[in-house]
Amino acid sequence: MWRCRRRWGRRIILSADAGEIPLHLYDPRNGDVSLKIEPFSLPGGDAELPRSNYFTIYWVQEGSGVFWADFGRYTFAANSLLFLVPYQFARIVANEEVRGMSVQFHANFFCIETHHEEVGCNGILFNDLYGYPVVGLDDDHTREFARLLEDMGRELRGGALAHSEVLVSYLKIFLVQATRLKLQQQDITHRSAGRAPQELSQLQELIETHFRTRHAPADYADLLHVAPKSLARLVKTHLNKTLTELIRERITKQAKWELLHTVKPIKQIATELGFDDIFYFSRLFKRVTGCSPSFFRDFETEIRSGRNLSIQ
Repeated sequence: MWRCRRRWGRRIILSADAGEIPLHLYDPRNGDVSLKIEPFSLPGGDAELPRSNYFTIYWVQEGSGVFWADFGRYTFAANSLLFLVPYQFARIVANEEVRGMSVQFHANFFCIETHHEEVGCNGILFNDLYGYPVVGLDDDHTREFARLLEDMGRELRGGALAHSEVLVSYLKIFLVQATRLKLQQQDITHRSAGRAPQELSQLQELIETHFRTRHAPADYADLLHVAPKSLARLVKTHLNKTLTELIRERITKQAKWELLHTVKPIKQIATELGFDDIFYFSRLFKRVTGCSPSFFRDFETEIRSGRNLSIQ
């Protein structure tokens, strides 16, 4: 069981300090495993979660509080699933001790982009910049996910014939069921609270279209013909982050994809994402991921034996 280090008596600032958090990296050359299932425990109060290059699911079985994922702030209760992408900064401000199970897997074991059509979790459970990275479980789903984790744990300990294929199958079922559940919960929330304002869906479309060239919140306020302060309140209310943070997350998401799946020079990637200053781009990337663009590309490509590079 791991326990997170707690910073007593001071608030953790989501700024350049976030880049200083040590990385806990999966590296097969050191004998690390690409799939881990283990219990976790956090003290009440403010605690950082280990930043790693695994996709991570925290199943909170006891406790409640606030979950920070990068710049977004989200509440959670007992029997919730929390989702993190590789290299993501996260912390929990717990109302009391938080206990549960964590599931971590590297893209070497299961790549959610490669298998997106099979499980549909990319952009819903993971990499959902415009949604809520928390899924609540009722009693039926609690029992279902508990059985899945028991089966996965037994398979991990047994190591029988084709056990990797069996583990991937269990993980797929876990992700598919969690994805279905999140979509259902989103639909219920929309129907009970009313759809988000039209400007918010329009903003999402505009960011997806212009994030490479328009980095300022005022640009999007102009495109939507709304006051910047009104747009800022709208984003903060519905997405739990600022518009600046949302734009930065979208830029970083694309930067990670380009670094992983192309051989473009980093300077070219920075330019295509609207940065004339490669050093500023590198500082922004490190602030969000905890490492430089060159380290991110070189390390992940080496441990994946180049399988991630698909586009020239």
